[in-house]
Amino acid sequence: MKTYLPKVEYSDRKWHLIDADGLVLGHVAVKVADILRGKDKPTFTPHIDAGDFVVIINADKIRVTGQKETKKFYMTYSGWYSGDKYQSVSEVREKHPERLLMHAVKGMLPHNRLGRSMIKKLKVYAGQDHPHSVQNPELLTIDA
Repeated sequence: MKTYLPKVEYSDRKWHLIDADGLVLGHVAVKVADILRGKDKPTFTPHIDAGDFVVIINADKIRVTGQKETKKFYMTYSGWYSGDKYQSVSEVREKHPERLLMHAVKGMLPHNRLGRSMIKKLKVYAGQDHPHSVQNPELLTIDA
């Protein structure tokens, strides 16, 4: 019996819509990472990008548990001496709320060129509006 391997030209991609209003950040990130990798499909292959597109709306209303709002920090580094900046979750949420989800999902994908191509299929928007209604994304519910 031979093992089935899908072709690289895998083009049966769907569009999923997730409303993140009131959902926990980690729960949403795990589900989105599985969809982007294609782990929810029976034809999953680790070395092929066979995942679907994901559109997330209301990223500014996502929830974190515990005291992460003030005690969790994101670090960026400019490359210069003393060029490191630390921002709490609440500071990131004020300026760029979509970065919370992007950072969480990116950490769950492979850290190579395959992961960089997978993260391009994730579209995150802070508000209710998104420009992907033409693709007819199907609404995906995540248990809170």
